[in-house]
Amino acid sequence: MLPEAEYGLYEMQNDEYFIVSERAARNFAFQEVTKEYGKYPRLATVTGQSLIGKALSAPLAKYEKVYALPMTTISMTKGTGIVTSVPSDSPDDWAALRDLQTKAGLREKFGVEEAWCVPFEPVPIINIPEFGDLSAVKLVDDLKIQSQKDKDLLKQAKDAVYLKGFYNVKMLVGLCAGESVEVAKPKVKQHLFDEKLAVPYYEPESEIISRTGDLCIVASCYQWFMRYGEDEWKEVVRKHLLGEDFKAYNPKT
Repeated sequence: MLPEAEYGLYEMQNDEYFIVSERAARNFAFQEVTKEYGKYPRLATVTGQSLIGKALSAPLAKYEKVYALPMTTISMTKGTGIVTSVPSDSPDDWAALRDLQTKAGLREKFGVEEAWCVPFEPVPIINIPEFGDLSAVKLVDDLKIQSQKDKDLLKQAKDAVYLKGFYNVKMLVGLCAGESVEVAKPKVKQHLFDEKLAVPYYEPESEIISRTGDLCIVASCYQWFMRYGEDEWKEVVRKHLLGEDFKAYNPKT
């Protein structure tokens, strides 16, 4: 998580409480996840720094528990602001974990204990023929990336992994072992929903501002579509306009 960021505690349905960014809470509120639709009162405020070192259970992970760690490249305008680390196939995640494992000064700066990061190694999840079982580790080494601050090189590595890591790539572990990532992704997603280990979350691909200046979200709501050329509804409107219930302010209207 981002150490200097501000997170909130929000009440959701089924007596659950989420720690997320305010932006994510707003999205959840209009996607029928919060306790009351459209409302997301913040019950408490916490900083990312105060959460570092908290023991967590990561769904489907090899380790029984992992720890919340700092990551300086996290964006508070994307997702929930809190992410699950996948150092085997995310160059950003591997660079951040490696920095904490090898740099005592960085651990001291953020108050991270060795036990929270040093014993944890990347776990092979997929095999990409060009990059092997640990694609992030290989690319970080091949591109001679020194730290999580090497943003341009990390983007290059990330693009390479994401380009190759979806189609015709096999899963190595889990309930979809042996299947392609393309086939496995929706199955694992549904499994997480069924087991109550995750909830759906939607947001625009990039920032969208409405004509009124508001930041747009993806909302769960009832929608209808009009067939503009259909005579049936046009006739209903015509009768209403000519009826006694319709009053126009201007005769020209």
